[in-house]
Amino acid sequence: MNALCELETLLLEGAGRHLVRISGTIREVTPSYYRVVGLSQFVKLGDQVGFDANGRTQIGEVVRIDGNGLTIKPFNGRIDARIGTPAFLVSNAGLSPDPSWKGRVINALAEPLDGQGPLAPGPRPVHHDAEPPSAMTRARVHKPLHTGVKAIDLFTPICQGQRIGIFAGSGVGKSTLLTMLAKCEGFDTIVVALVGERGREVREFLEGPIQASLHRAVMVVSTGDESPMMRRQAPRTAVSIAEYFRDCGESVLLIIDSVTRYAHAARDVALAAGEPAVARGYTPSVFSDLPRLLERAGPGEEGKGSITGIFSVLIDGDDHNDPVADNIRGTLDGHIVLDRSIADQGRYPAINVLGSISRLADHVWSSDQKELVRRLRGLIARYEDTRDLRMMGGYQPGTDQDLDQAVVLVPKIYEALRQDPSSPLSRDAFMDLAQALKQ
Repeated sequence: MNALCELETLLLEGAGRHLVRISGTIREVTPSYYRVVGLSQFVKLGDQVGFDANGRTQIGEVVRIDGNGLTIKPFNGRIDARIGTPAFLVSNAGLSPDPSWKGRVINALAEPLDGQGPLAPGPRPVHHDAEPPSAMTRARVHKPLHTGVKAIDLFTPICQGQRIGIFAGSGVGKSTLLTMLAKCEGFDTIVVALVGERGREVREFLEGPIQASLHRAVMVVSTGDESPMMRRQAPRTAVSIAEYFRDCGESVLLIIDSVTRYAHAARDVALAAGEPAVARGYTPSVFSDLPRLLERAGPGEEGKGSITGIFSVLIDGDDHNDPVADNIRGTLDGHIVLDRSIADQGRYPAINVLGSISRLADHVWSSDQKELVRRLRGLIARYEDTRDLRMMGGYQPGTDQDLDQAVVLVPKIYEALRQDPSSPLSRDAFMDLAQALKQ
């Protein structure tokens, strides 16, 4: 009988412990973060801390720990904290993706935005900052991917499991090209992260060309008016979901628009944590966070699926030597450059074929196609290099055979590469080009 009483006492004490929250006190509030004392010895970087305000719990992430307390960056753009408000440690179990998430629209915290009810949790949680597969166990990338975009399939072909960036200034057609690539066939799942985009573009993307593929897509949305924490979290949530489907053996297309706005958000968080700015206002952690995020895409381990990553990169001020763009370019497996001068001529997609490259193109081209592309690039380079000379009347037909050929063929090549989202996808880009040159 005494043993039963002792057991009952232990159970009651255990139940009571679950009702106790480890808490501290808010001592400082700023427009971008707040400070909490009394919790430093119980938390680590990345943990979540919350406080109750207006009948609900507002959650933030620990971005700095020091002897005087914690710096908390909130996910909510508005901080309703007051001095003396109790703050407590919140369980941070990550997210649990499930196949039923396909066709859903969620925010950076994996909360539904589409009004279709709560999300069903999957069988196991995944971490927002999971490690990429080991370099020695990853599968090799070699299977060609048909995008249907003629300029890409001809000059910068992509393989499944490749990571490629679309580099462009604002208003050059970056998002439009992404919608065209979202129609690619051969993928089991599509995961799209819209980071820092205009609110009106969300429905345009959903109800546009991707609508036919929406049943196999998961949309993660964080618009430009949301807090830096939400914009920083959205790509990580999208990659975590893509990793779940990859580990299920599926071929996943991951689209993030844009990685630059992720870098902007990561900079804001790092500055709030007290990091110094080292390159055009960017903090050192930004340049370590970017490769860590991008490396999570790509092929999985042998026998599992792959993540084909397409990342848009917004070029600030059309400066392609911007530190963020330079860092991303060196991490990815290729880059597609959109040129404003080409867009000004009305040629879309405004891809600069001379400035674009795919590091895995040799896995796609045959030897004859490789030689043909080399020849086409040479003609285009000759045509562009002599544009000013021809404009001034310094070109005389018959004096340079290669230039004569470029003047005849390059305008036809440019015309053949024209496409817009409403155009049908190309089935064979080389065949389409051959037919255009015969005319």
